[in-house]
Amino acid sequence: MGIIDSKTGKETRLSAEEIRKKADEGRAYALMAIHLAGSGHPGGSLSIIDAETALYFNVLRHDPKKPDWRERDRLFVSAQHKCPAQYALMGLAGYYPVEAFVVGLRAMGTPFQGHPDWLKLKGIEMSGGSLGQGLSIAVGDALAAKLDNKKYRVYCLMGDGEQQEGSVWEAAMSAAHYKLDNICAFVDLNGLQIDGKVCEVMDLGNVAEKYRSFGWNAIEVDGHNHQQILDACEEAKKTKGKPTVIVLKTIKGKGVSFMENNAGWHGKAQNLEQTKQALKELGFESLFTEEIQKKAKALREKIAKEYGNLISKQKRPHWWNSEEKMNAEMAPTRKGFGSCLARIGGDERIVALGADISGSICILDFCSKNPERNNRFISMGIAEQNMTTAAAGLAKEGKIPVIGSYGVFVTGRNWDQLRTTVCYGNLNVKIAVGHGGVSVGPDGATHQSLEDLTLLTILPNMKVMVPCDSTEADKATEEMVLKQKGPVATRFAREATPIITTKETPFVFGKANVYRFRKETDKFSEAFECFASSDYKNEGEKATIIACGPEVPEALRAAYILKKEHGIETRVINMHTIKPLDEKAIIAAAKETGAIVTAEEHQAGGVGNQVAGVIARAGVPVRMAMIGVKDRFGESAEPWELVWKYGLAAEQMVEKVKELLK
Repeated sequence: MGIIDSKTGKETRLSAEEIRKKADEGRAYALMAIHLAGSGHPGGSLSIIDAETALYFNVLRHDPKKPDWRERDRLFVSAQHKCPAQYALMGLAGYYPVEAFVVGLRAMGTPFQGHPDWLKLKGIEMSGGSLGQGLSIAVGDALAAKLDNKKYRVYCLMGDGEQQEGSVWEAAMSAAHYKLDNICAFVDLNGLQIDGKVCEVMDLGNVAEKYRSFGWNAIEVDGHNHQQILDACEEAKKTKGKPTVIVLKTIKGKGVSFMENNAGWHGKAQNLEQTKQALKELGFESLFTEEIQKKAKALREKIAKEYGNLISKQKRPHWWNSEEKMNAEMAPTRKGFGSCLARIGGDERIVALGADISGSICILDFCSKNPERNNRFISMGIAEQNMTTAAAGLAKEGKIPVIGSYGVFVTGRNWDQLRTTVCYGNLNVKIAVGHGGVSVGPDGATHQSLEDLTLLTILPNMKVMVPCDSTEADKATEEMVLKQKGPVATRFAREATPIITTKETPFVFGKANVYRFRKETDKFSEAFECFASSDYKNEGEKATIIACGPEVPEALRAAYILKKEHGIETRVINMHTIKPLDEKAIIAAAKETGAIVTAEEHQAGGVGNQVAGVIARAGVPVRMAMIGVKDRFGESAEPWELVWKYGLAAEQMVEKVKELLK
């Protein structure tokens, strides 16, 4: 079919050669956008774009001027990290000016999220970002078409690593069972995923034969041969009584010499020189004008001035490392997790299980410099549910399994496995909850874990820690792995945050630490005195901030501002153990100070409601407020822009304390 004017019925289709040229133009725009955004996923975008171009400009029946036209064909992109390809092609097809995407990819307030959101951008059929779900929603849409006697067709684009998710095969089974011949799926078989070669991470075998065994018509083509792709789509339309899958044999990073067949370009932006080289190889270097670069820079500076690092000093005078004094060393808490695993990993009982993002969450540090441990690092592929229950089996036999992934996946997708197998059995499984909070940044809402603490703390037998910095994360990891028995989860942040503890700082599981600001110093951490909560004596403070994770340094900065600018003495409690809570420290703060503010990089109440419950049960009257995300999802932007926009910064804690004290 191709692009249609839904009013006149006029169709526009491209030839195979025209599609080839349009695909390379799309490659150029996608790479420009990724460079200007400073993040994104170029490798997979370049491997899938030939098939996607064929769909948008020849196969799909769609009207860019009327994206919600009821008779349109539906395209569900399940591997949504490859969205730069889709955004570029939608722009070229006429859904919006393509320059808007190039300038605005992953910028706050634009519809071009790091993982697409159909509520923000017309023409996107599904919001997503968790692999393995696209084929299921496509099945539901195809069933709806059958029920309503609609003639539209349903297409679904998937990656090869994604085939490791069990939900893909549940969907494949149902599509064949219901004879959904109005579905055509694609598998981008480029052979690479984040952790390396698919065949080495978790071998898929013969993908086409697997689908055939599930009752599908399977066609194998060169994923960069546009005529083969078009012919396969025609065959799919003619196939009756069964769904069709087109297996695309592709090259990750196709079209750019230094990206081709290189797993390192899965989720990394090119620098300026690399971008220019790539565009030259594609024959579109003239597109990368100074005007486009200036527009992208101006947009991000505008956003930063409102929400981020460029807010004026008058409005935000004590931002991290913005003054001559009170500066902090910065490091991601996940680094502390990795350093501890490297240090304690010689214990033969410890087994680490990876779910494809092993380097990102630092679980790979377990064996990266200790190859003798490689046999105790088990790659489970993109299969969080299987990873969790396999860990339970290891724990049952006396091993200490450490599993990990991004928080949205390792606490949500596998929650039933955590509940029924791990926690009900009280098995000694350790869960690394990576990328907690909105500070994950440009990947957007699908990858920003804001519900995990509630999901975990409600589970019987589960213990939960949220270390405040990389040094404390090292201590918490050792506590989790070697000292605590039964299920334990520890939450880590992605971005670099201030280091406020030392090796000598007290760390006792289940017991909070109390901080008091003493004086301005060159080094931020030395401006405060830290006590184990059981050793602290009331100093007559007017307010308490109870925080966890990277919100603890923010709370300390708030205490500094409150004292320096408003003369308000504030107690800060680092609640590094969320379950069990240090109830004595909470009740003491409620009795001894006039106001309590809880602060968490999470949906407001995940920790705050638990603190409130402790206070209510103790019958202590106190004024209370909660800092956290207010019942909404995150979005794509720079980490500190999001911290500011979502009300999680020290300045916002200061205002909340002042309000309570009024």
